[in-house]
Amino acid sequence: MVVTAAPSPFCSPEEDPFLLLQSTLRCVERILQRSAGRPLRRTWIEFPYGEEEITLLEEEVLPAIQQCLQRVDEIDAALQGEQEARMAMPL
Repeated sequence: MVVTAAPSPFCSPEEDPFLLLQSTLRCVERILQRSAGRPLRRTWIEFPYGEEEITLLEEEVLPAIQQCLQRVDEIDAALQGEQEARMAMPL
């Protein structure tokens, strides 16, 4: 999947780990939706994820990723506020 973001003078989208995390979240959500309860194969193990493992992904892993991204948004907002305050200060 290609990560897309607005051009930035600070780094490329490929260098932003949180864009990768957002992309991962969307991909896993789509995979779970498309699986429609069917087992999910893994490349490293013979046995696929069944209903129990899929439930763990839905109830534990996805919310943890969402919580992480929410916290990153809070940190970003605080940094942006600090930056705006500095720019508003008279020289």
